[in-house]
Amino acid sequence: MRRIKISLIINIIIVLFTVSSAIMMFTGFKFMPGKDILEISKIEMFKFYTVDSNLLMGLVSLIFLIDEIKLLKGKIKEISSFKYTLKLTSTVGVTLTFLTVFLYLGNIVDGGVVILLKNSNLFLHLLIPILSIISFIFFERTNKIKIKYVFLSIIPTIIYSLFYLINVLIHIENGKVSPKYDWYYFVQSSMNNAFIVMPFMIICTYLIGLLLYRLNKKKNR
Repeated sequence: MRRIKISLIINIIIVLFTVSSAIMMFTGFKFMPGKDILEISKIEMFKFYTVDSNLLMGLVSLIFLIDEIKLLKGKIKEISSFKYTLKLTSTVGVTLTFLTVFLYLGNIVDGGVVILLKNSNLFLHLLIPILSIISFIFFERTNKIKIKYVFLSIIPTIIYSLFYLINVLIHIENGKVSPKYDWYYFVQSSMNNAFIVMPFMIICTYLIGLLLYRLNKKKNR
């Protein structure tokens, strides 16, 4: 029960952070001075994988914490394998966001990682992913997730990759795409990169899912 209580607290924090950061980005509210990268207000913010993956994480955390409250009150006996699989999928998404920021974007944007951790992105790029990973690995351990379900964790990335690819292809001008439409700079050097990067990201997503699945599994600990 101690692990459930800690998980509940972390999930509450994740939901609060998600709502707060979404409101901050949507309204353009800033609590840190200076230039921002990958921050756009209003409805356009949903074009970012960062935002979409974090919103999914917040929604799943809300669903999960409701069940945890019911579990602690004795209203249910266990959390379903479906909801644990949802937790895996959403955790994979924010983990991919975290790794992309620290291993890729932080090395190519002016200002480095620091500029990617300002205002709402402090929560979306760092705090929510870290909390999600910690909670899933240490406090939400289970044997209910079957290895075949790991493939489900790549669905959000596949959907987003298709959206990004179509968006890039329809904005080609003279063989180039403006960074306005290639906001992750995937095809700035060559359009052919689109057909390399997208499969690569999907493969990475699956590997992240497999790793989190292994770390989460009870019998391995």
